[in-house]
Amino acid sequence: MGASAGEIVLVTGATGLIGRTVCARLLARGCTLRTLSRSGTAPLVDDDPDAPGKLVAMRWDGLCPPPEALDDVGQVVHLSGEPLFGGFHTLERRQRIYASRIDSTRAFVDAFAHRSERDRPHAFICASAVGIYGSRGEERLDEASPPGLGFTARLCREWECAAEGARAHGLRVVRLRTGLVLSTQGGALRVLRRIFRLGLGGPIGRGRQWMPWIHIDDAADLIVRSVVEARWNGPVNLVAPNAVRNRDFTRALAKQLRRPAVLPVPPRLVYAVLGDVAEELVDSRLVIPAAARRGGFVYRFARLDAALADLLAGRSRSEHAGA
Repeated sequence: MGASAGEIVLVTGATGLIGRTVCARLLARGCTLRTLSRSGTAPLVDDDPDAPGKLVAMRWDGLCPPPEALDDVGQVVHLSGEPLFGGFHTLERRQRIYASRIDSTRAFVDAFAHRSERDRPHAFICASAVGIYGSRGEERLDEASPPGLGFTARLCREWECAAEGARAHGLRVVRLRTGLVLSTQGGALRVLRRIFRLGLGGPIGRGRQWMPWIHIDDAADLIVRSVVEARWNGPVNLVAPNAVRNRDFTRALAKQLRRPAVLPVPPRLVYAVLGDVAEELVDSRLVIPAAARRGGFVYRFARLDAALADLLAGRSRSEHAGA
């Protein structure tokens, strides 16, 4: 069952990189949103007085959803999680990354189990990541491909296993395997942009590794489709249909920012700065959006050059003029 008119959709991570855009799209469709955040504040979405939807913000501890938050909720969109690119990868951050994803997902499934069948949501749409595939070289990876090895692969396996527990309680479960989300508001692109502005950008190693990416608008639209259309089920790769190698991503970003990108960056240096999270930039994953293709999804930004131009063209010109 997809979202129906007047149905309440509960969203976590609503103040995050993807969550803000997802909330704006759902409000525009007329959904009633209930959001959970540590501060209890509503996400900053585009101010559209004509948007037919409504939004109510609630406070939570980031792990266990308050029972009243699930009252009358039709679907749960669980996007919260400690940002992977949010700072140095200390042991404390690693623990927060695990808890904010796996422990919170288990808490939601436990909350579903303790509600009567008629009082449960009918869908649980939970974030995951393409890191589940590990580093696979030239192998083409779709949603049917088995998990791989490494820190992010282990993290995502446990994360998705926790989410699948909701299926035993009658919920439709969608697992959103997100690639590198391109947005100037946060994530890897924001970090890389700063590095390139200093003239320190370059391919990582030989730059042959595949980088699955997606424009923020397409990522949000795919998530909204998984909410409003019940045919979306199981794993969904949130990636653009045209993956690129790291060296090609580097050239395209350097061209858009009008900065040099010649010297290769040793992978060991990336690991020294980011820890195990460096796998997101160093590993090779040729990920194919098979589920999106079957679902007839039409991308706004299927090619990297168009995506970067949309996000960076105006900013790079102004920065270049002031350099």
